Amino acid sequence: MHKNHSDYIICGGGASGLLLAYRICNDPYFIGKSILLIEKDDKNTNDRTWCFWESGKGDLEEIVHKTWNQAYFNADNFEMNLYLAPLKYKMIRSIDFYESMKKQLAAFDQLTQIKEKVIRIEENIVTTEIQSYYCNKIFSSIYNPKNLYDQKKYPVLLQHFVGQVVETQKPCFDSDRIEFMNFNVPQKGNTRFMYVLPLSSNKALLEYTLFSENLLEKKEYTDAISASLKKIPTGGYEVVEQEEGKIPMTCYRFDLKNSSELLHIGTAGGWTKPSTGYTFQRINEKTKELVEFLKKEQPLYRFGSRNRFWFYDLLFIDVLAKDNANGADLFKRMFQKNSSEVIFKFLDEKSSLWQEFQIMRSFNVRQFIRALCKRLFQ
Repeated sequence: MHKNHSDYIICGGGASGLLLAYRICNDPYFIGKSILLIEKDDKNTNDRTWCFWESGKGDLEEIVHKTWNQAYFNADNFEMNLYLAPLKYKMIRSIDFYESMKKQLAAFDQLTQIKEKVIRIEENIVTTEIQSYYCNKIFSSIYNPKNLYDQKKYPVLLQHFVGQVVETQKPCFDSDRIEFMNFNVPQKGNTRFMYVLPLSSNKALLEYTLFSENLLEKKEYTDAISASLKKIPTGGYEVVEQEEGKIPMTCYRFDLKNSSELLHIGTAGGWTKPSTGYTFQRINEKTKELVEFLKKEQPLYRFGSRNRFWFYDLLFIDVLAKDNANGADLFKRMFQKNSSEVIFKFLDEKSSLWQEFQIMRSFNVRQFIRALCKRLFQ
């Protein structure tokens, strides 16, 4: 056996890579299994914010930075307060997650972490800019957008945003209510909204977010945040942090790139919810499922399967890509005609067929029938 051999290699030390390493190391089944985690960055900054909803206390509760009980929705003269109970909307700062994972993973001798850049992945071999490493199975969260844009079967939208944490002179935020989607901004032919997470009455994260094909100039995002703040009696404010992101919204078959010894995970594995861009909680759940799957000693390409929600997302993305200016109306119809409980169950893929039928009835049925026919006969 080669001296650089491990049982498992995890490429990428973001949310999916770290959570997978954590779950393998904490499961007695894998005692004696060697794991190599390769990440090119130090992961010592707060480079992103993850949010999700769940009921009760979750298994990452100790690093939850803030929770909210209410959410606000606004689109085209319709506004709605959502009372989330029994759910809570939760926020985790990436720096808190990285530090927690590093501290806990340091206790496991079976795990080796190295800071190198992966340049090539083959069956059972990972090559970095320094050397090659050998293993039985590879889990890669390294996202290659080229795969998406080399095909035309599945539309590719991006959830892209710039977020700023601001501190205001006057208390002006409701610290118990997020702005989930506020479409009360110029749409300019796209799907655009403000997303606001109040951290206190005078501190909040404001994100100017788009669901569209193309990125904007950085100034357009920050100008939109400034315009939004002008509508609020802040008494003046200071930007204390800034983040940005782009998340693929697509039903592209990431899983077809998997093999018996290679599995793509996280965004690179299609674990992002296509219709919303939410990823973190799905990573949390899928890493649990993956650890149980590994105990079956089956080829990795058998992990996971498409369900009816993938098909719902497929039609939704088809409609949104074809008429990107219509996004606000799509979400308005869903929130206007359904309870928050049903909506969040649907987005969590835990709704009943009857609830899904009610959701579908909310939309312009003709749009979705056209999208369905195009899929069936293309």
